[in-house]
Amino acid sequence: MKGIVVAGAHSGCGKTTVTLGLMAALRRRGLRVAPFKVGPDFIDPGHHTRAAGRQSRNLDGWMLPQKVNREIFQRHASQADIAVVEGVMGLFDGYDGRTEAGSTAQMAKWLGLPVLLVVDARSMARSAAALVQGFENFDPALEFAGVLFNKVGSPTHLKYLEEALEGTVFMPCLGGLIRNEKVAIPERHLGLVTSEDHGLNLKTRANLSDLVEKSIDLDALLESLPEIGAIQPAARPPVTPTVRIAVARDQVFCFYYPENLEMLEACGGEIVQFSPLTDASLPENTDGIYLGGGYPELHASTLAGNTALKNQILQKCRDGMPIYGECGGLMYLCKTLEDLEGKEHAMAGCFDFTCRMAARLRALGYREITFSRQTILGEAGLCARGHEFHYSQLDTHERETVYEARDRSGGVRTVQGFQVNNCLGSYLHLHFMSQPRAPRAFVQACLEYNKKRIAANETP
Repeated sequence: MKGIVVAGAHSGCGKTTVTLGLMAALRRRGLRVAPFKVGPDFIDPGHHTRAAGRQSRNLDGWMLPQKVNREIFQRHASQADIAVVEGVMGLFDGYDGRTEAGSTAQMAKWLGLPVLLVVDARSMARSAAALVQGFENFDPALEFAGVLFNKVGSPTHLKYLEEALEGTVFMPCLGGLIRNEKVAIPERHLGLVTSEDHGLNLKTRANLSDLVEKSIDLDALLESLPEIGAIQPAARPPVTPTVRIAVARDQVFCFYYPENLEMLEACGGEIVQFSPLTDASLPENTDGIYLGGGYPELHASTLAGNTALKNQILQKCRDGMPIYGECGGLMYLCKTLEDLEGKEHAMAGCFDFTCRMAARLRALGYREITFSRQTILGEAGLCARGHEFHYSQLDTHERETVYEARDRSGGVRTVQGFQVNNCLGSYLHLHFMSQPRAPRAFVQACLEYNKKRIAANETP
């Protein structure tokens, strides 16, 4: 098995386009590609999954310890011919300006993978050599597979860039991508448009593959990559499901860490998907509900119009069914969602809040939360880590939070968690591998509800 990390000199240099093109080209050659993304992002992994034909996985140096990151990587890379890891921000950018913590460089060293450096070459020629030289010498412990210039203006421009590197850097220049709008992915307020709304169809994947094949010496790149000793993780024993967990999955609710769902399954949960957009009711014999993040504001009128499902979810909340909503899921569980035009849309109403969209970002960053009392995800004092990123906010209310939150530097944050009966909602996206007791607690809460449901049905 081989592997590579695709890193950028800075954010916005085009490393996602390069990553997707590389995955698509390698897949077209018949290689099994294992895709990964450094950082908490949900959108890029969705596109990776389409390009590589395999589920992309998040690797994160703050939410998860080194051992867990390596475990995730080994478990899924060992099933492939090559692992392609897309970095986050610039190569050395992390939590602060003093250390490598949380950076792509740190993850590359944790995994023992060489780096393909992507440089935005617009408005540069010989100066690019100084930039590449700086990256090459900044951390002697980091290995580079080469540099790839992106957004190149012409073949002549690429020639100047290659000439500038001759005799000034050791890493090879693997080519350059000429600017091409055909492979651009549109953006909106949370980043790139999701794969659910802008899927990489066959034509787009072919364009990406063609672009990479024409621009990069793939044979030289693959030949230069060292083989990695893939450790086959122990097989997980099969688990007989004890409860059914309805997971919202459609164009609106699409932000989930796959490990969260897999851990629920490992604890005895049977995952059954449903769509709050189109389904009139929950799946039969549901014992719990998980509503992930996404874009409820873009489909607010359709969600509001599905009154049968909203009413059923509200009734289940009143009955004590465990319901967990993250970010977009929290917004759906509110009483009202107000869009940017000021129009109000009735949501499920489990929380007596109004959620209002804002034109500007309201919160962004890593958070560590401690439960202040018993919740469906664990007892008081239990800690877990996650990430928040949203443009909406809740109106002032009097309900007490069940989360005590701090950011990555230890500062107190205002991200809150609310629990009504057994319905828990927050703007925070938790990664269950930061606290394995959380999915166990949720399944246990579902099991207790299951027993009550069955007993009620058996009562004459």
